[in-house]
Amino acid sequence: MSEQVPEAMSWSTENCTISRTMEILGDKWTFHVLRELFVGVRRFEDIRSRAGVPRQVLTERLAALIERGLIRRHPYRLPGQRERSEYRLTQAGLDLYPVLVAMIQWADQYLPLDAGPPIDPRHRGDCNAHVSVVLRCEAGHEPTAREVAMRPGPGAERRKLAAS
Repeated sequence: MSEQVPEAMSWSTENCTISRTMEILGDKWTFHVLRELFVGVRRFEDIRSRAGVPRQVLTERLAALIERGLIRRHPYRLPGQRERSEYRLTQAGLDLYPVLVAMIQWADQYLPLDAGPPIDPRHRGDCNAHVSVVLRCEAGHEPTAREVAMRPGPGAERRKLAAS
């Protein structure tokens, strides 16, 4: 009996969507910076002290997030001081919010704290209901992970076989 090879082995990962995303988001400090921006902490020193990010690392992460279009600088000036910048999410940055909520959901389920969740995403305003991320297809179904198949898309490329 021959071993069955998964169909995915026929497709290249050289232009992988996940790899391209992880080039931007793939270290802990980047998500710490984004977490602070999502909760409204916008100034360099505030981000640095709250997240515990080393100064040089924060400078590098902010520059990279600006370069990739996830955040932008916004000038401000305190009375009697020089102009400084605070950092605000662009639409591309805001669109990462469901990723952050999904990470919170996962950690609350698989890495729970005895005292309960330290952060609780809530719908603003009068609703105040808990917010969660749901997997949903275009037809409105909510499949489980095992009911979803990753298929080659229009940008998929066949894997180049090694020369024998």
